[in-house]
Amino acid sequence: MRIAIAGSSGRMGRMLVETVLKAEDMQLAAALDVAGSAYLGKDAGELVGAPCGVSIRADIDAALAGADCLIDFTRPAGTLAHLASCRKLGVAMVIGTTGMEAEHKRQIQEAARDIPIVFAPNMAVGVNLVFKLLDTAARVLAQGYDIEVIEAHHRHKVDAPSGTALRMGEVVAAALGRELKQCAVYGREGVTGERDPSTIGFATVRGGDIVGDHTVLFAGTGERVEITHKAASRMPYALGSLRAARFLNGRSNGLYDMQDVLGLR
Repeated sequence: MRIAIAGSSGRMGRMLVETVLKAEDMQLAAALDVAGSAYLGKDAGELVGAPCGVSIRADIDAALAGADCLIDFTRPAGTLAHLASCRKLGVAMVIGTTGMEAEHKRQIQEAARDIPIVFAPNMAVGVNLVFKLLDTAARVLAQGYDIEVIEAHHRHKVDAPSGTALRMGEVVAAALGRELKQCAVYGREGVTGERDPSTIGFATVRGGDIVGDHTVLFAGTGERVEITHKAASRMPYALGSLRAARFLNGRSNGLYDMQDVLGLR
């Protein structure tokens, strides 16, 4: 497969470039970055110590002309610009961008009528297994347990709670027959009163170079059940993204997530 990488000079972009270059069944077809980036024109492989002859470019249409799939972990505005080009050119997309609003998600759904897309808040295989475990845990621990989602990320992350934490909350809420937007509590301060047992709480930590830690706590009387995933590097996200790209190979359209990719649906 011929893979294009968006945001190729960023932390996740570099990891994706490195992973694609090492994949025997894939070829780095294009590397994108924003206009004005100091990395434009540089060999994308040089950023990971493996020159490959693919220059970093800002012209989206030109870069995607020779690609089968674009992997995008940028920001919503950039992802939507890439989405428009992919739809026009018939290029599949793997979208790991977080912070998407309802209108952004609607545009992704619309584009999936014409191109195949995997859109997920977290591409790591382990995290997606955790989603499945959370569904089971929430059903078993539906009564008598308070539920809290705790997440930690590096100081550069711009959205909170993380997309993964929100997805964890959505999975738990759905298993309990609730709507997350109606039962989520995103912060506590001052005299808050006793905890409402029907709520799902979120706590966010930002600092240092934490790649991504997520825990869902089910706190009952006399016991606690914690389901945790910790990422030691961005490699799991990159490997999962390549797995998603392979899943899309040969598909003409449709909107999928990592549960589909992993057969966990």
